[in-house]
Amino acid sequence: MAHRIEIALKKTVRDARGERIRNEIEHFLNIPVKMVRTIDVFTVDAGLTADELELAAAGPFSDPVIQDFAIDAPIATDFDFVVEVGFRPGVTDNVGRTAKEAIEYIIGRPLPEGEGVYTSVQYLFSGEMTLKEMERIATGLLCNTLIQRYQILDRTTFEAQQGIRAYVPKVAAHAAGTVKEIDLDVSDEELMRISRDGVLALTLDEMMIIQAHYRDAQVVAERRKLGLGDRPTDVELEALAQTWSEHCKHKIFSGNVEYVDEKGNREQISSLFKTFIQRTTAKVRENLGDKDFCLSVFKDNAGVIRFNKDYSLVFKVETHNSPSALDPYGGALTGIVGVNRDPFGTGKGARLIFNTDVFCFASPFYDKTLPARLLHPRRIYEGVVEGVEHGGNKSGIPTVNGSLVFDDRFAGKPLVFCGTAGIMPAVINGEPSHVKRIDPEDLIVMTGGRIGKDGIHGATFSSEELNESSPVSAVQIGDPITQKRMTDFLLRARDRGLYNFITDNGAGGLSSSIGEMSEECGGCRLDLSRALLKYAGLEPWEILISEAQERMSLAVPPAKIDEFLALAKIMGVEATVLGEFTDSGYFHILHGDKTVAYLPISFMHGGLPPMEMRGVWEIKQHEEPAPAAKSDFTQDLLQLLGSLNICSKESVVRRYDHEVQGGSVVKPFTGADNDGPSDAAVVRPILDSFEGVVVGHGICPRYSDIDAYHMAANAIDEGLRNYIAVGGSPDLVAGLDNFCWCDPVKSEKTPDGEYKMAQLVRANKALYDYCVAFGIPLISGKDSMKNDFYDGSTKISIPPTLLFSVIGKMEDARKAVTMDVKKPGDIVYLLGETDDELGGSEYLAAKGFTGNKVPQVDAESALDRYRAYHAAVKNGLVASCHDLSDGGLAVAAAESAFAGGFGMALDLKYVVAKGNAPLGDEPLLFAESASRLLVTVHPDKEAAFEKAMSGQAMARIGLVTADTSLTVTGVSGKVVVKAEIAALKAAWQSPLQSL
Repeated sequence: MAHRIEIALKKTVRDARGERIRNEIEHFLNIPVKMVRTIDVFTVDAGLTADELELAAAGPFSDPVIQDFAIDAPIATDFDFVVEVGFRPGVTDNVGRTAKEAIEYIIGRPLPEGEGVYTSVQYLFSGEMTLKEMERIATGLLCNTLIQRYQILDRTTFEAQQGIRAYVPKVAAHAAGTVKEIDLDVSDEELMRISRDGVLALTLDEMMIIQAHYRDAQVVAERRKLGLGDRPTDVELEALAQTWSEHCKHKIFSGNVEYVDEKGNREQISSLFKTFIQRTTAKVRENLGDKDFCLSVFKDNAGVIRFNKDYSLVFKVETHNSPSALDPYGGALTGIVGVNRDPFGTGKGARLIFNTDVFCFASPFYDKTLPARLLHPRRIYEGVVEGVEHGGNKSGIPTVNGSLVFDDRFAGKPLVFCGTAGIMPAVINGEPSHVKRIDPEDLIVMTGGRIGKDGIHGATFSSEELNESSPVSAVQIGDPITQKRMTDFLLRARDRGLYNFITDNGAGGLSSSIGEMSEECGGCRLDLSRALLKYAGLEPWEILISEAQERMSLAVPPAKIDEFLALAKIMGVEATVLGEFTDSGYFHILHGDKTVAYLPISFMHGGLPPMEMRGVWEIKQHEEPAPAAKSDFTQDLLQLLGSLNICSKESVVRRYDHEVQGGSVVKPFTGADNDGPSDAAVVRPILDSFEGVVVGHGICPRYSDIDAYHMAANAIDEGLRNYIAVGGSPDLVAGLDNFCWCDPVKSEKTPDGEYKMAQLVRANKALYDYCVAFGIPLISGKDSMKNDFYDGSTKISIPPTLLFSVIGKMEDARKAVTMDVKKPGDIVYLLGETDDELGGSEYLAAKGFTGNKVPQVDAESALDRYRAYHAAVKNGLVASCHDLSDGGLAVAAAESAFAGGFGMALDLKYVVAKGNAPLGDEPLLFAESASRLLVTVHPDKEAAFEKAMSGQAMARIGLVTADTSLTVTGVSGKVVVKAEIAALKAAWQSPLQSL
């Protein structure tokens, strides 16, 4: 029998959770509510005595100082409606799992298989709401119906049935092990129905390739030896769908593209990835010669570079967009713990040293009507922020760098970028740590969490646009505590040499991880019936493709398996032998003694021909506003500082732990009051050394409205100049490219696909041109190509977006530079040239324009300037440095001033204009021209600094002042900006302060 334990705050204790819900209801739904109170519910489906239930309720489940509890009786009183929200069957309930472990601890025995604890929350509403309004509240704010269920009762009904009855969200029991054969000898329409209904995300051409494979007489003959027929099993079809998904196979980046430029010139491109990304790294490494620091690129879960002679540095950035659109908390939490496993599963395994995150949202104050399936942007904002907070903080990994970007086109799908860096000894047990292998007869081992229904079809679902049929089961729920336990165990196993190969069980689950590992050695034989499950009743295909979290796959030599399993048991981690690797040439999957999949490795990984696509570029003209006819831009600056893309993100950033592990040097905020926005992060990964890792990023999707080529160029330059600004070395810096695009393949749903493909081609061209020019090898990356929402009538597509992350080194982290001004009398320099480049700027966006003159990057002069500046930093000549990006000079100056707590007096007539062309105050203040840095220097170092920067585009434009105002004099000699730094800071801090 299931028992309910209900936990409520005492009447005298403020219910902050309830107050927040009440405020959100009134803000988003405009429904007046008098009061909201909350109750936590634990449904205990276990054979416990009354005393044991009392022990659990009074102990781990409640705090006797502030809470009361009731067992098998309602605790709710004084309300008009009650809504209870809990997880659907099959969705991971982390709190419930922990509650079960707590019960086992206090009663001193494990609960039998099938018994468990399930959590839910009751919301008690007081006020004059209708049932229809309660439905809106439940579905609009309280419950994500994809992964949660809800029940609404009025007070009369609640009292009549004496509370809400116990509900156990168990997966329906059915006989496991059923394998179906799929008839593919059907019409084209029926093939597409099979793909669509099965969430396979396979095109007609791909279904026909599979159809032809099973008609091959030789294939059929081999299958019959194992008792299989000439039809694919559901296990095989699902495995192929995951392997061939856009998410895993990157079909767009590996396909053939005919590109037509604006003049009609045609270019044939065979694989964007090989032509631009791999070729970039090959060219840079060739140019580096014997200074090449790349160790492993494009062939593992993350990129690896040399940090010093004793250690290697590992870095990866991933996206988790589609799951975060459906379940912001679970999707984002899985995003951060998932990317943690990438560097951890690289080489022989890295110790994780920091996280980064970049989020792209629609405005949290969005007030337009949304399609029914979409969550409100504020709900996405809050859920994603909380998910990454819980995933990172509970893993003991500091979050040191990131940003938020706002554009209402992200209402269709948010972009959730999560990155993790790790460090590992250069040599482990006499072998290079970035090298791993699999030998035939090595055992297939899965360790960490168990397999459930959560995350089924995650890879294929993420390969399509979001729509009203997107599946509940696609969302995974991460568990950082289980993962931390697993990683601690595996680091010990690594140092003891207990495994040959390790990789993440990510997209596609075992299908992808073992499929990729099998390609490494030539085959596998895996028994799905051996896998540990969260609950009984999963079909073999579900076990194979589930993306349930916290799992790693390993190749363990038979001679070491006993020691490996013994260590796992000691450290409280589950590990299971599922089979062995072979050199058979086949992906051979069994369930017990029955073969359920037998796929040639060559067909699985090489049977898909490249896509054929076309991109046609056209230059689009946007309306240009007339130059401002005014001489005072103070209000414009205040407005910009309060814009969502510029304002302080401290209310988000402070939720993340920057200090854990003790290595953070330059943190997300800096300055006199530690509230100025840092340009990049500096971390000491080895605490008995002053060597620092520097990480930064660039992202500017609004520029793609003009030209995606310059969008990409500016993202690269922004990432590099942020890195350079704090002291990163231009001689040891690597890049990661993360492309997030709207669907670039022309179809009935995407009639402008050829233009979007041309944008993608141009961004890749910029990636090659500028990374080669800057000497930045690309060591890893990812693409996400279907970031659209389409429900048959409404389509919302994201702006084409490139996140460019940079990672590298500085020899002495004590010389790191922060962005806050330091002393009155310090000299202010502007490095770089300014041009009339307001196109795509925040300044024009605030006025409702896009413009056409997008900033253009001169890589050669920029790199010379960055090198000269870096030499000045190494010689201790720089007091502060802040990069110029959103909002241009005016915003950078304001931020540097109020971060340091001093004023600044600047004169625009000294600013270096590109080509010495005369510029007005408006572009001098607000243009976002690339490659510029705002630097302050102590007067006694003026001569040395100017000598170090000799020959560079640079101007002395003002002084740091003892007063508390920012004063900017225009080209005519009149003051064009004058504001107290306190007012500037208030405008900057206020927009998101209450979120």
